Amino acid sequence: MWGLNHLLGGGSRRTYGAKAVVTGAGSGIGRAFALELAARGGQVVCADIDKERADQTVRLIERIHGGTAHAIFCDVSDRADMESLALHTELLFQGPPTLVINNAGVGIGGSPVGEIGLDDWQWALGINLWGVVHGCELFAPQLRAAGRGGIINVASAAGFAAAPTMGAYNVSKAAVMSLSETLAAEMSGSDVAVTVLCPTFVKTNVARDGRIGAASMSLAETLMRWTGFSPEHVATMTLDAHDRGRLYVLPQLDAQLIWLLKRQFPTLYTCGLGALTRLLPQQDSPTGAAVNTDTEKTGV
Repeated sequence: MWGLNHLLGGGSRRTYGAKAVVTGAGSGIGRAFALELAARGGQVVCADIDKERADQTVRLIERIHGGTAHAIFCDVSDRADMESLALHTELLFQGPPTLVINNAGVGIGGSPVGEIGLDDWQWALGINLWGVVHGCELFAPQLRAAGRGGIINVASAAGFAAAPTMGAYNVSKAAVMSLSETLAAEMSGSDVAVTVLCPTFVKTNVARDGRIGAASMSLAETLMRWTGFSPEHVATMTLDAHDRGRLYVLPQLDAQLIWLLKRQFPTLYTCGLGALTRLLPQQDSPTGAAVNTDTEKTGV
């Protein structure tokens, strides 16, 4: 899936030597992004709601790459925290960042629409959607004024797959895709690139740290274990694609097949997906049971 930048010609090495800020950098894809950027000679601001994990990422960068990194506490759903992150980043870099990766996200699923609960909707959208909205609203003006740079938003194949019992997650990721497409159109003709990452399963802790019912969590963890890509592989692929000017990054073959199937046969796809879901184990616990609701982890 090629972005207009690529079709109009040329690539870049904007991810090399970048002054980057990564949200959700304490684990999963976020940590992988931070480490790979450091390996490419970049400076990285590692933001996470779990400051201890962000500190661990910084120590890894310093030990493995000898690079410059900073850990900052940030709840991406909180406007004031994100405003503080934008200010601190500009002060640390003595100017705007050249790359912003809106990665922080949480998993949620296991209940049909009507049984999800408004609290869970607000929680999921607050992190998965508003975290990206905050990142784009606050950093896009800096990049636009600088006239160069890049934004990578982490969405999910769930944003177009629309699997049943994942309503809140699907909606949040679909909105991130739409936001990214809109921003890419607005930035076209400039030297600010926009990329949206849409993976299926990545080997992260998103299932354990989210609000996912027991049956759905068991299935997700099994699929992650057997079919999931490593976060390091996904991060490297995404950064390389961003350098080539790609708008969409669908790392896995299953994501690409779902993308094509749904667009060619939308009614058949929806009916088939519903029939398949009815054959799977039914949910046996509420989505909010036995979870850590204070952690903000990498979404897929």
